[in-house]
Amino acid sequence: QVQLVESGGGLVQAGGSLRLSCAASGRTFNMYAIGWFRQAPGKDREFVAAISRSGGRTYYADSVKARFAISRDNARNTVYLQMNSLKPEDTARYYCAADVGKKDATTYYYGAFSFGSWGQGTQVTVSS
Repeated sequence: QVQLVESGGGLVQAGGSLRLSCAASGRTFNMYAIGWFRQAPGKDREFVAAISRSGGRTYYADSVKARFAISRDNARNTVYLQMNSLKPEDTARYYCAADVGKKDATTYYYGAFSFGSWGQGTQVTVSS
C-alpha cells in the first residue's frame, strides 16, 4: 500500500503563499488519485482538493477554488498543493491521502473516491 509524507507547512501572514508536498513511496503511485484534506482544532476533517491518477482532472472545495492549485509529478511520486492568498481560516493541519479503495473507519469518501492511507500531516498557520 502506498505511504505518504506531507511537508511544506509553516507560518505565513494573511495574503501569503505556501506550497505543500505529498511524497509517496512505492512504484504504483500513478495508480492512485490523491487528495488533500485539512483539519482545524475542534473541527471535522474537510476535503480541500484532489487530482486524478494522470493529473488530467482536478477537484476543489468551494472555499479554496481560485486560490489553491493541486498538481502532480508522477516521475517524482509527488503531489503538490500551491496555496495562494491565504486566509486565517485556512489555518489547519493538512493531510494527503490516496484513493486506495479500502473502506474502514478512516476512509474519507468524496464522489467516487475512497481516500485512505493517510500521511502524518503538516501544519499551516496563517496569521492576520
